[in-house]
Amino acid sequence: MRRRECITLLGGAAAWPVAAQAQQSMPVIGFLRADTPAAGGSTVAAFRKGLSETGFVEGRNLAIEFRWAQNDRDRLPELVADLIRHKVAVIAAPLNAVGALAAKALTTTIPIVFSTSGDPVELGLVASLKRPDGNVTGFSDMGSELVPKQLGLLHELLPGAARFGVLVTRAYASVDRVTKDAQSVAAAVGRQVEILFASTDLDIDAAFAELQKRVDAFVVPDDVVLAGRRTQILTLAARQALPAIYANRAWADAGGLMSYGAPLNNGARQVGIYTGRILKGEKPSDLPVARATRFEFIINLATARAIGIEVAPTLLAAADEVIE
Repeated sequence: MRRRECITLLGGAAAWPVAAQAQQSMPVIGFLRADTPAAGGSTVAAFRKGLSETGFVEGRNLAIEFRWAQNDRDRLPELVADLIRHKVAVIAAPLNAVGALAAKALTTTIPIVFSTSGDPVELGLVASLKRPDGNVTGFSDMGSELVPKQLGLLHELLPGAARFGVLVTRAYASVDRVTKDAQSVAAAVGRQVEILFASTDLDIDAAFAELQKRVDAFVVPDDVVLAGRRTQILTLAARQALPAIYANRAWADAGGLMSYGAPLNNGARQVGIYTGRILKGEKPSDLPVARATRFEFIINLATARAIGIEVAPTLLAAADEVIE
């Protein structure tokens, strides 16, 4: 063997332990969601974007352990326990308040970063928005606080409507807040509101049978379980020509009549940013819980025409985007 080839081979062999050591020292974070990989694809992309903004790229200087509850929230504690056994550096729970609460119950040392549509203090995730304390921080898109605004937009669309509905799951972390707010705003304008609970395909079919009989229009809040059944809900709404307003533009893009909420997947991106900052040495207790500051109102005019709804020019002018 030539001397140069021998040196090259020896150099390569000498480098193997260094490469292995570098791989072993790469931080590993846990990614926890209540739904499925198919439903959470855009959330993963936004999370990775947030990480990249802080200099972390999966496979280059970071590894991610993904855990999906497959729409069975009872599995979240065991998935958290598995991530703890893997000694992850951070547990990221975008759009998953229930998962973040499960993680908080099982570890006080591993940082937890969440995003939620609810009030993080009300949900018990943090003690304070400005100073979270402990090992938990994150982001709220305030989705659970927007039901009064969403009902107001429906009322403006249909000023003669007397009965409104809210479709939600009992497992939704902010279900009590949403129910109370909906009832308060309906009473304030002299209207009635019906709260209908559904989580499975059969539940949703049954709920729509009731919606058709009992309400003039309805709201779907930022409930991840219902987001996973978007196609079924939109199909039934179109078939029954029921006007509705939804939590974010993904619904309007898919054929929903209207949506009002924070920009899509901004929360997952913020979780990625905070995760990166923690990996760089910041403490969760020093990172205030961020809240959405921008909201977008989308009208799908094609859907309005299809179900026979005339949208007032003033409402069209108020929209951030009108889908033709």
